[in-house]
Amino acid sequence: MRRRIYLMRHAQVAYFDDEGGPVPPDGVQLTAEGRRQAQAAANALAGIPFDRVITSGLPRTLETARIVAPGIEPEQHPDLRELQPGRLADIPVDELEDAFAGAFRGRVPEDRRFLGGETVGALLDRVHPALERLLADESWDTMLAVLHGAVNRTILSYALTRDRTFLGGFEQAPGCINVIDVGTDWIVRAVGIAPYDLAHRAERRTSMELLLSQYRRV
Repeated sequence: MRRRIYLMRHAQVAYFDDEGGPVPPDGVQLTAEGRRQAQAAANALAGIPFDRVITSGLPRTLETARIVAPGIEPEQHPDLRELQPGRLADIPVDELEDAFAGAFRGRVPEDRRFLGGETVGALLDRVHPALERLLADESWDTMLAVLHGAVNRTILSYALTRDRTFLGGFEQAPGCINVIDVGTDWIVRAVGIAPYDLAHRAERRTSMELLLSQYRRV
């Protein structure tokens, strides 16, 4: 019998202030819309008996998890934190569009730096062992993991290929849900379900394209 992972991206946060300047990403909290998105996910997953609730420990994952699975104290796994960006001010203006919009394009090479910061290879180096540790624990049957866009892409890429690769085309809207069954084989049952917008009517841009539109060099 396969075990099940409900893999979520945290709900909406604001990475830029009202003037378009970046704010420290490790401390951002959910917006009012983000809390609405998390509640929609809670409604969609209501009644599912989670044995473990996993987060990266960053506030945006903890806050989302506590809304989605109230009454279960979420675990904190820092190895599952998001890719660390560099200083946006160090990216030349003429390279900004490629840095943002091209960050998760196609099969991403391991030496690609996320907004001038951490490499995709470094992300794989920490996420794969963390995933192996979670799977080695046979005490759980159903897990909720509230993580980040790039981390989720890493897990989904492994689920499909069972290999060390990073497929960037899995768009992860804020508060979305992926469903993966794990066993001797892995089954990806659903990707990118947004309970608050099931038909994805509201947006055709990627999350990184939206971030680029919000960022203004100040």
